[in-house]
Amino acid sequence: MFIKKGCVGLALVILLLYSSMVATAEAVEYYPTDLGNIWVLETADGTERVTYTIEGSEERIDGKEIALFTRTAETLGAEETTGEVYFVHFDEDGVKLHKVVAELGSFIGTVTAELSPPGLFLPASLALGVSWEFMLETEVVLTGPLSVSYSYEAVAVEDVVTPAGTFEDCLKIQIDSRTVSTSISRATSYQWLAPNIGIVRVETDQERVFNLIRSNLVPDVSAYDVTGDGVVNILDLVFVAARLGEADTDADVNADEVVNILDLVLIAQNLGD
Repeated sequence: MFIKKGCVGLALVILLLYSSMVATAEAVEYYPTDLGNIWVLETADGTERVTYTIEGSEERIDGKEIALFTRTAETLGAEETTGEVYFVHFDEDGVKLHKVVAELGSFIGTVTAELSPPGLFLPASLALGVSWEFMLETEVVLTGPLSVSYSYEAVAVEDVVTPAGTFEDCLKIQIDSRTVSTSISRATSYQWLAPNIGIVRVETDQERVFNLIRSNLVPDVSAYDVTGDGVVNILDLVFVAARLGEADTDADVNADEVVNILDLVLIAQNLGD
């Protein structure tokens, strides 16, 4: 009986996983834009942190409902933070940028730049080789007019290992910026975007590397390690398959009071974590 249940369960999982992979291949989000999403990244030494969030807003610009992309940078233990708030709306082309409010620290203060028409902040479809750009123009109290042009390109597909997990087939985005103020400067930084997760690594133009430590989009996989051996693998699938139809709390990973195909699918989706 054990073999029969296990084989039936595993066969169904294979079928469902195949369907899931086909659907994923057709529509991969490299930067999920649901309100409430959050990504927290830190340097390896734990001294610096950067947090990205997507929040709702009551503001409307040119009749468009506006969402807020926020990046907050902090040195742990220090009181002051810096960062930017990007005022955006979503349409069929992707994420459109209307305005940026940047907090550059107590010495410089807050700087605002508006784009009319809005610029393309993030294209709807991302793949290797895709590129896009936009420019910001503003006025800085101490130095006068300031313009920054940004050029983005997906330059590689790589696996990324972070404290929050290992993410396969991440798009590496190269960001080249050109700043014109009292002088002209150029810089290059990188972001790695994981399929259906979003940003998992950042390398600044000063070669500081931030890795993802937590996100609401990354599940706690410990619940799927039903055998307790520290990894989600085929043994966890076999354990659950052997208890299909039962009310075994150890195998009922989604806590719906019965061990069924849904528990097998959850484990299969987290194999290798």
